[in-house]
Amino acid sequence: MADSFQSFLFDSQLPEGNNPAVKPLAARMRPLALEEIIGQEHLLRPHSLLRKLIETDRFGSLLFWGPPGSGKTSLAHVIAATTRSRFVRINAVMSNVAELRQQLNNARRHPSNRTVLFIDELHRFNKAQQDLLLPDVEEGNIRLIGATTHNPGFYIIAPLLSRSHLFHLEPLSEGEVILALKRAMEDKSRGLGGTGVKAGKGALMFLARLCDGDLRRALNALEVLVLSVEPGHELTSADLQAFAQERQIRYDSDEDEHYNTASALIKSMRGGDPDAALYWMAKMLAGGEDPRFIARRLIILASEDVGLADPMALPLAVAAKEACEFIGQPECELNLAHAVIYLATAPKSNTATVALGKVKREIANRPVQEVPTWLKDGHGKAAKALELGKGYLYSHKFPEAISGQDYLLENKQFYTPGSSGREKFIAERLAYWKELKERLTKKGAKAQRHERRRGRQ
Repeated sequence: MADSFQSFLFDSQLPEGNNPAVKPLAARMRPLALEEIIGQEHLLRPHSLLRKLIETDRFGSLLFWGPPGSGKTSLAHVIAATTRSRFVRINAVMSNVAELRQQLNNARRHPSNRTVLFIDELHRFNKAQQDLLLPDVEEGNIRLIGATTHNPGFYIIAPLLSRSHLFHLEPLSEGEVILALKRAMEDKSRGLGGTGVKAGKGALMFLARLCDGDLRRALNALEVLVLSVEPGHELTSADLQAFAQERQIRYDSDEDEHYNTASALIKSMRGGDPDAALYWMAKMLAGGEDPRFIARRLIILASEDVGLADPMALPLAVAAKEACEFIGQPECELNLAHAVIYLATAPKSNTATVALGKVKREIANRPVQEVPTWLKDGHGKAAKALELGKGYLYSHKFPEAISGQDYLLENKQFYTPGSSGREKFIAERLAYWKELKERLTKKGAKAQRHERRRGRQ
């Protein structure tokens, strides 16, 4: 009875001519019950929130956020089957407003069917399309399940987020992928058990490592391998080498994985770990990242995190960027590796970053200081008539080029040197200049008092 219901539930909504027998292996092996789902233990363990919502059939709208092949679509199917709901699937890439309106109208006309509207790649819907869902979500005409590989906080409108439970799915572990592949090899009705082809643990482990937690990719790769050999054949390392050469790193060059990996690169260099920094750099390049993007991040870090502790960091990073422009890939990867290791192992200081932040807050929150008269440009007749620049003390006429003169009407300290690398010498120099300036200031004050006494005489 349950099997026939599930068959009606899903197969009746397949496009005409879509024969389940020719579906990809990943689609055929889709779980039919909660117990069949592999992975996501943090979401589906007994007494967890999501499991309670499903088992009590008291969920409203759900958002599943996770990488490709982590089970978002499978989970939506299982939820619809478990709650005996009408399941409607829309892909946001191929759908349009007319189709969305039609499905929403159908759900309103048949409330007893309890429609679960699954929208794959929900982040592809624009704001107007997402707004269109709100009234029916609010009224309970549909129970929305949205799937996205992107951070919902950036791509899903706030009203929809506030009306939904958000669950984050993790990539499947190597062991979980191996378990799913083994199940597919043994299943004779939906899987590859009827082919007679065998795959040892080593072959399954190879595929699991190759897929980076993407079960869909692993299953479909397994199917291609099995169908490419004779019945009864056992998959060997030679059979798998073609896939090793064509490995695709899970990396979106302009989306979440891009920003997450770039963040890991920066934080590894900032934290002084050249090995981790090289790893993330290599992953970005293997995923198709533009080397010039990496070079730009290195230039920023050279000033933001190394700064004055190593003044050579910035010109080195700029040189790496020029090398990327001049040489191109793959050779410029050596230049990037050179710069990444240098920056990761350089002494660190963010004093320039902190000082700039203090200055910006000072300008934003307090009256802006005028340029002192003695610092203004004194060239030109009008400037000379106004005596602009009068009283300026030319620094090079004094020892150490320190005149003792002030350069702000109201003196402020924004830059505080650190103690790393070369910056400790800057700290010593500034301390000496401060002492020298105080002596000159006292000497000047004494001379002024002497002049005033002579004037009274």
